[in-house]
Amino acid sequence: DTCQNFPCKRGKVCHADKQGKPHCICQDPAACPPTKDYEHVCGTDNKTYDGTCQLFGTKCQLEGTKMGRQLHLDYMGSCKYIPPCTDYEVDQFPLRMRDWLKNILIQYYERDLNTSGILTEKQRNKVKKIYQNNKRLAAGDHPVELLLHDFEKNYHMYVYPVHWQFHQLDQHPVDRLLTHSELAPLRASLVPMEHCITRFFQECDGDQDKLVALKEWCHCFGIKE
Repeated sequence: DTCQNFPCKRGKVCHADKQGKPHCICQDPAACPPTKDYEHVCGTDNKTYDGTCQLFGTKCQLEGTKMGRQLHLDYMGSCKYIPPCTDYEVDQFPLRMRDWLKNILIQYYERDLNTSGILTEKQRNKVKKIYQNNKRLAAGDHPVELLLHDFEKNYHMYVYPVHWQFHQLDQHPVDRLLTHSELAPLRASLVPMEHCITRFFQECDGDQDKLVALKEWCHCFGIKE
């Protein structure tokens, strides 16, 4: 099968012509495998798609058109009303986000105690200090005042999780700059729960060059230089 090791970008599938030569053609959205309700996604056209296969197949078929250029994955889950983010909410957002990132790393560390895999040895050594800090806040829904107090008191526990998330996203290419597409996976998964994340990322881009540098990212999270 000439298509077996022939890669195609999202929204396209491999098709062999009569001579057996592989080509990438647009995925037929109607031919996408069936999905569960929790796999639905919302496009930037405010339309719910059964899954990413259907969304990117549709985008491919619209290639070269204005609609095709504007269609992207907006967020995971069916489309719903996303309330606007207020100035007060966007100011509080980094507090919850920092806490969330710290707790993700702690969960990864705890999981790696029994089975190796998620974190590298270097990452484990960094998270170990956070894990062993018995003053850390337990995961949960904490009031803003408590999150702020903990950040000021245990500042060092929050620096690495913020750096770690940046480097997890900085992949295509690794250049210490985050593009819209590099931010998209984190943003798309969080929008339904955290409606301020879009505005937060926009305001992180201080010089409005459509790229978030490490310095800008840290500034957004209140991490000193």
